[in-house]
Amino acid sequence: MLELAAELLERVRGRTPFVAATVMSVDGSAPRQPGASLVVDADGAVLGNVSGGCVDAAVYDACRQMLVGDSRPQVVRFGYTDGDALAVGLTCGGTIELLLRHHDPGTEPQLGPAFTDAAHDSPVAVATIVRGPSAHLGRMLVVRPDRPSEGTLGDERLDQVAAAHATGVLHAGQTRTVEIGVADGYCREPMTLLVESNTPAPRMLVFGAIDHAAALARIGTFLDYRVTVCDARARFATPDRFPYADEVVVDWPHRYLRSQRLDGGTVICVLTHDPKFDVPLLTAALRLPVAYVGAMGSRRTHEERLVRLRKAGLTDRELSRLHSPIGLDLGARTPQETALSIAAEIVAHRQGGTGAPLRTGVPIHHRSAS
Repeated sequence: MLELAAELLERVRGRTPFVAATVMSVDGSAPRQPGASLVVDADGAVLGNVSGGCVDAAVYDACRQMLVGDSRPQVVRFGYTDGDALAVGLTCGGTIELLLRHHDPGTEPQLGPAFTDAAHDSPVAVATIVRGPSAHLGRMLVVRPDRPSEGTLGDERLDQVAAAHATGVLHAGQTRTVEIGVADGYCREPMTLLVESNTPAPRMLVFGAIDHAAALARIGTFLDYRVTVCDARARFATPDRFPYADEVVVDWPHRYLRSQRLDGGTVICVLTHDPKFDVPLLTAALRLPVAYVGAMGSRRTHEERLVRLRKAGLTDRELSRLHSPIGLDLGARTPQETALSIAAEIVAHRQGGTGAPLRTGVPIHHRSAS
């Protein structure tokens, strides 16, 4: 639901009721992961989706029925239909469970602040009881890392236990279910908590103010990265040349990199292919706990760069983290095609993909490598 925060904030401000169908769990091959939502508001407008289209119509009908009928939370399940691939079911072969919940902004004051935080890329989690005693089912708690929780699940002790679990899930940057109740000594009947997390967008640092960087900034933004383009040459590193970047920085690349606090979701793309920039930059980058480091250049440039980096003190283990020449083999020629090949390699590395054609029999939906 939080992935639609900006649009849902408009519904909250307009006090428009809506039903959110949110993926709770996935088994096998399925197109959307936990946290993905399809929302239907009281005016009939539809936001988002929970599948590749194969069950969205049925989910829409269920949401519409909840808007005009029984508003109690429901858990529904869709799976593969062996006999008729056109019947309601996931033709991709997996199973998804969805939580359908009716939301009335007039009675849920915590919704607006939660959506505001998510829309502004601030860390926030929404924890909802999806299985358990009827008195607690559907109750919601909003959790932030630096403030007391908002809302209630119906009991102060349960709120404390749920907030602790939700905070852990939020810090991990995940959306998933958590079992509570029996193990926590709260009650005899177990409960299942769906924790939807919004964490700040991962960063993409692009070094080198060239046309390829402009194309990569555009596709990086499309992939929901917060994109920074950095170059020491003020004449080339201008916002006008990189309209899709969140920021354009004029600084020596290695100096800028060392000034940043980066995490395990950060990707670094070095497009300068100039030794005076590359060597100090990659020496610093390959020693950071980031997700991906790639560098542009021919194979000859790559081999010469490796010699320089070894002289700079990098070990074979550190050098093994370098994706160079950067990108997958797509036969790319233009800056746009090259940016696509780089982005494809980043996604494959992040999700554990092989880069092989799907028709060769490789899994369609990988479990994340992270």
